[in-house]
Amino acid sequence: MGHDDLMAAFAKTDLYVVITEAFCAGRPALEILTRALDAGVRLVQLREKDLDGRPLYVQALEFRRLTAAAGALLIINDRVDVALAADADGVHLGQDDLPVSAVRQIAPHLIIGASTHSLAEALAAQAAGASYVNIGPIFATQTKATPQGPLGPEAIEAIAPHLRIPWTTMGGITLANIAQVVSRGARHPAVVTAVTAAPDPAAAARLLREKIHAGLRFPR
Repeated sequence: MGHDDLMAAFAKTDLYVVITEAFCAGRPALEILTRALDAGVRLVQLREKDLDGRPLYVQALEFRRLTAAAGALLIINDRVDVALAADADGVHLGQDDLPVSAVRQIAPHLIIGASTHSLAEALAAQAAGASYVNIGPIFATQTKATPQGPLGPEAIEAIAPHLRIPWTTMGGITLANIAQVVSRGARHPAVVTAVTAAPDPAAAARLLREKIHAGLRFPR
C-alpha cells in the first residue's frame, strides 16, 4: 500500500501496543503479539533496541506474518532497513535516530513516526515529513530511558492543537490513567507493560480499547 492508504488504516486504529520481549513477563514476544491481535489491536510496534540486525529481521518477519494475517499495521522501532526488508508498514524514530527527512527520502511510502518531547520537536518532525508524532513521556515509565521527566497529560493540550498530522501518546499509560490522555483527545494511546506484562494480555488490551472508545464518545 502507498502512504495515503497506510495512513487511512492508521486512522482506524485505537490502542497502539509496543512489544519488547524483555517486558513480556518471561513470555515470548510472539505470544504477546498473538494475544493482542486476538483482542482487536491493529497497531503494533516491534521495539527491540538490543537485537542485532539479523535476529531483529527474523523477529520482524514473524511479526509481519501475524500482523498481515490479522490486518494490523506493523511499525519497526528505529531500523528503517529492517522495516523495508520485512515489508513492515512503518518505522518509528527517536531524536537520535536517522532524521525524519532522510528516512522519507529512502522510504516515501512508509508510515514514519517520531518521538517528540516538546512543541518544538513535534513541529520540527511534522515539517520534516513525519506521518505522526508521539508526545511523551506522559507519565513516569521504566521501559525507556529518557533524559527528561514525565511531561504530564497537560502536554497534550500544549502540543496537539498545533499539529496537522496524527499524534500518539506514550509513557507510563495504564488502565488506571488512560482516561487522562483519552479525555484530551488521544485516539492512539501507546502502551507497553499495560499489555505485555499483564497476566492476561488479551483481556488487558480489550479493557484499554474499551476505555479509549468510551472516552472518545464522552470527551471531558
